Amino acid sequence: MNVLEADSGKLLAAVTALLAQKGIVQPPEIAERIAVTDAANPGQGARMVAKAWVDPAYRALMLEDGSKAAEEIGIPMRGMPPLGVLENTPSLHHLVVCTLCSCYPRAVLGYPPFWFKSAAYRARAVRDPRGMLADWGTPIPENVQLRVVDSTADYRWMVLPLRPAGTEGWDEARLAELVRDGDMIGVTVCKVPS
Repeated sequence: MNVLEADSGKLLAAVTALLAQKGIVQPPEIAERIAVTDAANPGQGARMVAKAWVDPAYRALMLEDGSKAAEEIGIPMRGMPPLGVLENTPSLHHLVVCTLCSCYPRAVLGYPPFWFKSAAYRARAVRDPRGMLADWGTPIPENVQLRVVDSTADYRWMVLPLRPAGTEGWDEARLAELVRDGDMIGVTVCKVPS
């Protein structure tokens, strides 16, 4: 089992426990879908993140106009809601949620993970984001500001995660392999496999 599979297993266990606390029982096929959607390199967002990590001009464009940055690397955004990109820093962590349904930047990140659409995630992400992230294995230190951002039908959001230490000199393709959908939502932190 590689590290990404282990992280996926931890996320699956955390989601299962969270849903069980709320009295929601998951059939096995739903648990399998959660594990599949947490696979490495989801959608095209991983390419955007990797390019932003190595190209300062692209990073600036991505933070200014996510839709234009997506189109620059060949992701069609015509007819899609505008895409905003939130940058995580050592002192600020973003968490994306859609409080009403499941608004998600599908053109960039693919289909939303099952848990993103769950009432339990949507409610707790707003009510107790720091506690929820800690339960999911992503503790955010108290000295780091945590900002929850609501993705809507009119404006979609994704996170530009912090580039993991030890990846200096890596090319875009190798960096993109590290990025998971959870990193671009803010429920996980991008890591280098050990």
